[in-house]
Amino acid sequence: MSEAKVNEEKKLGSEEIRAKHKEYLFPSVANYYKESLVIDYAEGMYVYDPEGNKYLDFFGGILTISVGHCNPKVTKKINEQVNKLQHTSTLYPNEKIVALAEKLAEITPGELKKSFFTSSGTEADETAVFLAKHFTGNQEIIALRHSYSGRSLLAMSMTGHAPWRHGGTHIPGIKHAVSPYCYRCPFGLEYPGCDIKCAQDIEELIMTTTSGKIAGFIAEPIQGVGGFITPPPEYFKVAVPIVKKYGGVFICDEVQTGFGRTGKRMFGIEHWEVEPDIMTMAKGIANGVPLGATIARTEIADSFTGLTISTFGGNPVSMAAALATIEVMEEENLAENAYEVGQHLRAGLEDLQKKYPSIGDVRGKGLMQACEFVKENKVPDSAIVVKLFEELKKQGVLIGKGGLYGNVVRISPPLTVTKSEVDDFIKAMDEALAKC
Repeated sequence: MSEAKVNEEKKLGSEEIRAKHKEYLFPSVANYYKESLVIDYAEGMYVYDPEGNKYLDFFGGILTISVGHCNPKVTKKINEQVNKLQHTSTLYPNEKIVALAEKLAEITPGELKKSFFTSSGTEADETAVFLAKHFTGNQEIIALRHSYSGRSLLAMSMTGHAPWRHGGTHIPGIKHAVSPYCYRCPFGLEYPGCDIKCAQDIEELIMTTTSGKIAGFIAEPIQGVGGFITPPPEYFKVAVPIVKKYGGVFICDEVQTGFGRTGKRMFGIEHWEVEPDIMTMAKGIANGVPLGATIARTEIADSFTGLTISTFGGNPVSMAAALATIEVMEEENLAENAYEVGQHLRAGLEDLQKKYPSIGDVRGKGLMQACEFVKENKVPDSAIVVKLFEELKKQGVLIGKGGLYGNVVRISPPLTVTKSEVDDFIKAMDEALAKC
């Protein structure tokens, strides 16, 4: 979209939009920054406010913009589908829903084959947990501390992160295992001499806090909201067999890690060389178009034959967006780009870590990297993250944050990012940190 066209269509400025946001939206709709940033339009790696100020987006809409903002190849397919068929609901099959389901069966690991489509990652996780309970006949679920599963009552119950668990009353039967958080090991051990105690402890958890028969274990390959907590290589190879021993299935939550984000491979769990029984996904699947998906092994999917519906699940426009997004990823080999440029990003962050002692840990994979900020003795420092956000905003650079203590910067640009754009980002980080 040309700048002239944007200006012609523009009606409200940032100040007016912020005022209306405060007046008409729930106050719980959280915004970044002391003075929230209003985004008016976007293209590629950049977003713009109503006044035309330009920002380099290194958060990608919470890991959702996977092939660049308003990617012309994806937008073209969306427009074509809108003009042909916009909505059917799951009551009527359409060409795009079966095409995407077939594509997911092709690109997901192991024996995953049959899909159910919804509108969000929260719904995808809900579907997966219901399916695990129905298939196994068991009711208890193992989740992880520091995890995030969404904003529904069940999703908040599975979330191991107090700031996102609201309401007080939660769904019973969910047990939280310790997180594979090597930087802050709950057992006070150090990898690799720890014997992966965090995974081994899942058996103790099951034996002492459940009936001994579980429905499943839900885990993110890299914990997103938790601050990009990245498990050691052996973690899932130890954890998953324990889950199977007690009757459970493994639900892999790829909402943030899926679709090339972690580099080289299409899905994050492939780095840990285990096969999920059920997988959930959203965010990067359709480059910003609302879509959640749950895919399962055939016998698990076929175990449920009752009536169900998703009004917006399988929406042909969302299906077209996802198919086009995956096509761009494959044609442009973006998983490989995420690995190569991700290595360059990681090296830049590690150089900053050497220069600034406040960066206690750098972690992640591919274009899913994080810096954890601390004071002496690993005391979390959320204040410096707040300052860093404001300084980078002044420089026209956007980042994300997370972690239980609010002291982790999350860095996740679109997979189309170049090494040159990474260099611009590292330079901005350096200059901003110097002022913090």
